[in-house]
Amino acid sequence: MDWKIIARARAILEKEQGCITKDWGGKVPIALVYPNAYYVGMSNLGFQTVYRLFNREPGIVCERAFADETLRDKEGFISLESQRPLSDFPVIAFSIPYELDYFNLALVLRHSNIPLYAEERVDGDPIIIAGGPAVSANPEPLALLVDAFVIGEGEEIIPRLAEVFRETITSPRAEALERLRRIPGVYVPALHRPDDKPVPRQWVRHLDDYPTHSVVLTWDTEFGDMYLIEIGRGCGRGCRFCLAGHIYRPPRERSVEALLEQAREGLQWRDTIGLVSAAVSDYSRMDELAEELMTLGGCISVSSLRVETVSEKLLKALAQSGTRTITLAPEAGSERLRRIIGKPITDRELFRAVELAARYRIPRLKLYFMLGLPGERDEDVEAAITLVGEIRRRFPGEVSVNLSPFVPKAHTPFQWVAMAPVEVIKERVKRLKRGLMRQGVEVQAESPAWAAIQGVLSRGDRKLGRILVEIAHRDEGATLHNWRDAMEKAGLDEAEYIRERGLDEKLPWSVVDMSVRMQYLRQRLEEAFAKDSLSG
Repeated sequence: MDWKIIARARAILEKEQGCITKDWGGKVPIALVYPNAYYVGMSNLGFQTVYRLFNREPGIVCERAFADETLRDKEGFISLESQRPLSDFPVIAFSIPYELDYFNLALVLRHSNIPLYAEERVDGDPIIIAGGPAVSANPEPLALLVDAFVIGEGEEIIPRLAEVFRETITSPRAEALERLRRIPGVYVPALHRPDDKPVPRQWVRHLDDYPTHSVVLTWDTEFGDMYLIEIGRGCGRGCRFCLAGHIYRPPRERSVEALLEQAREGLQWRDTIGLVSAAVSDYSRMDELAEELMTLGGCISVSSLRVETVSEKLLKALAQSGTRTITLAPEAGSERLRRIIGKPITDRELFRAVELAARYRIPRLKLYFMLGLPGERDEDVEAAITLVGEIRRRFPGEVSVNLSPFVPKAHTPFQWVAMAPVEVIKERVKRLKRGLMRQGVEVQAESPAWAAIQGVLSRGDRKLGRILVEIAHRDEGATLHNWRDAMEKAGLDEAEYIRERGLDEKLPWSVVDMSVRMQYLRQRLEEAFAKDSLSG
C-alpha cells in the first residue's frame, strides 16, 4: 500500500464534515463508488444519499470510493474512510448518473484486480451492483459486467439489499444472486430469462419520509459553499427528450415544513441552501419557501429555473443571496422546434424571465441549447442566433451559451428517433459559434463525437460490454481512437445504434419497466410531428 495515497485520503477526510466511519467488526462492508473524480462525485446528491441510507442499516458499513487517479496505488483504487483496496469489500456498489462513466466502471474493476465479466467471478469475489438514472433506464450495456442492478429510487430498495447482504455474506455467490433477484426492482442479468416480466422500477410515494440533503460537506467540490436539499422529484412537463421527466414519474414535492427543518440543520454548516429538483421554479410553494429561507437568515441558490414559472419574488431572493448566474434552457431557437420537443415556451416568456434577471442586476445569464433535435432545420440554428441577440439587448450583463448535441434516451417519446450525424452537428455548432461570438457571447459546446458515443450507450445492448472491457485493458483508456478501433474489431457499427428504431422493434431496455406505457410514448411521438408543432 502506497503511504502517499493513504495520506492523500486522510487529508481529504480531515477537510470534510459529516463523514461516517464505522468499525468493520461483525458488519458487511460495502464500497460505494462514484465512477468519476472526487470533486465531481461529492457534488452528486444521489451519491451522498445512498451513502447515508446504507450506513443507516444495522450491520452495514459503507465507505466511499472514486475513479480518481489520486486515490489509486498499485493495488488499485482505495476507499476514503479506511483506505482499503476495493478488492477487500464483499460488495461494490456503483452510483452512475451518466453513460460516459461506464468506461470508468470497467477501469475501476480492472485496476482493483476484480474480474471484469460477471460470469468469471467466483466465490470470494465481490458482488458488483449498480444504480442511478442511466442504468435504471437501460442496464444492458453493463449487463456483462454488473451482477445486479437497482432499478429506480434507492430508498425503497436499500433496506432489502442490506438484509440480503447480511444474510448471505458467507454464502456462495449463486445463492446471494438468487436472493437479490427476488427483490422488487433488482435486475440480475445472469438469471433473467427472455420470457420473464420486465423488472419494475421502485419509487418513493412520500418524499417527506426520506429527507434528501447533503451528508458530507467539503469545500473541494463545485457546490462546496452550499448545503444541498432536494425539494422535489420528477417533472410533469413531459418534454419529449427528457429522461428524468419520464423515469421519475409521478412528480412529487416535499412539504415546506420538512424543507425548513432540513434547512435549519444545514445553516449550521453553510450560509447558502442549494435547492435541487428537475425545475426549482416549478415547486408549487416556491415563493413561500424562498421567503421563509431568507427569514432564517440563509441565502439560496437554485439548480435550474423553468422560464414560465420564474417569479419576481424568487429572483429578488436570489439577488439578495448574491447569486451571480441564472441558468435558463430554451433548448431550441424557434418556437416551432420547442413545440416539437414538448417544451412550448414562447419568446415572450423567455424575454420576461431575462428582463426580471436584469431588473435585479444578476451579473450573468447562462443559456442552454441542444443541436440535432428531431425536426431541426437550418433556420432553427439561425433563429437561435437571433434569439440570443434579442436577449443580449434586454440583458446588460454577461451572456454565455452552452451547446449540447441531442441524445435520444430510453423510455422517452424520442427513444425511437435517429441521432443526427456527427458531421451535421459539427457544422451547426460551427455556425452557431460564429454567429454568437460576433455578438460577444461566450460559447461552450460538447463534443459531437463523444455525444454519439453517449447515444450508443444510452440505447445500446449488452454486446457493448465487450467494448468497455476491451478499452479498460488499453493503457490510454477511453479515447475516440480506442472506441472506434474496439467497435471495428468487435464487428459493431456505431450507426446501427444511433439509427431510427421501428415502433414495433424489440428494444434492449424492455427488460425494465419504468411505469410509462409504450402506447403513451408512441402517441407523444406522433404528436411531436403533427401540423400544429410544425407550423410557425
